[in-house]
Amino acid sequence: MENTASILTVMTDKMVGTAGILYILAMVLYTFYLIFKNKNTGIAATAAGVIGTFIHIVSFFMRWAEFYEFAGGGILRAVPITNLYESLMFFALLLAVFYVILEFKTKNKSLGAFAFALCGATVLFINAIGASSNLNPLVPALQSNWLLAHVSLSFTAYVCFAVSAIAALLYLIKVSKMRKSYYYIIWTLVLGLSSASIIFLILIKVFGTNSFINILYVLFMIIFSVLFFIYGLSIKNLFKNIDFDLDMLERIIYKFITAGFAIFTIGGLVFGAVWAETSWGRYWSWDPKETWAFVTWVIYGIYLHGRYSLRWSKEMAASIALIGFLVTIFTYLGVNLLFSGLHSYGSL
Repeated sequence: MENTASILTVMTDKMVGTAGILYILAMVLYTFYLIFKNKNTGIAATAAGVIGTFIHIVSFFMRWAEFYEFAGGGILRAVPITNLYESLMFFALLLAVFYVILEFKTKNKSLGAFAFALCGATVLFINAIGASSNLNPLVPALQSNWLLAHVSLSFTAYVCFAVSAIAALLYLIKVSKMRKSYYYIIWTLVLGLSSASIIFLILIKVFGTNSFINILYVLFMIIFSVLFFIYGLSIKNLFKNIDFDLDMLERIIYKFITAGFAIFTIGGLVFGAVWAETSWGRYWSWDPKETWAFVTWVIYGIYLHGRYSLRWSKEMAASIALIGFLVTIFTYLGVNLLFSGLHSYGSL
């Protein structure tokens, strides 16, 4: 049985859209604040971000209550993180909440434009790919109390990795002085691949997967990577008058990856394995999602080992943090949309 969009579903969807608009407005205001250092602009930016976050929180709990009435069962099984639409909305919500807490704790607005840009882009991406917001019955694999523990903790880790990636990107942009440096190549390449991948995901939603779309994706990866490499120093010049505290950025990278790695180990891998055993009779099956989750875990483990034990340079550590988030995005979105497997219920 599938549920057509109810009045409450439409309302919560519109609330998320409103939150997305406020996130974009906050991004613009934070950008103006960084450039002009106007106190009132900074206050307005924070207000737009906080109001958008509050609306998003209310819509999340409204959808949770609606899903509980629709699906029945326990309250933990009704948490709205069961498909691509809901999980992307949850990701954007967590990122907004994390950033608001970070700003009020550090009294620093440096990351606001970039955090809310990612929140707004997530909401826009959902609309671009046309993911359905309709409520549907849970597939058997999701009818478990492990749903909340595994998925919510996994996404909490994803958001930690996202915050660290934003800080890593800003750090590498600020310290880049020449195109020959490896970290300049890494951050421009990551931006190029990310841009091409977003367009590719939208194209496969509209036109489906075929050889022509795959060829276009390869061309987009090359074109965008080359463009970012050529104009990367111009991007850096946009930030030359913005005073980022590099030590603060480096601390954010390290602390959020440390927290995210611990949460992902417990919630993503351990709880996921236990849930897999109860649902499918085995702890690990090298399903595409499991495989890429393990790759993600290894990369962040390498970051922590390299930074703590090998005394890597801050540039090297930031580069690995950025690469790690690119793999995280693929683990979350790419695997769901491109591969079939035990986790294919998370697709469109």
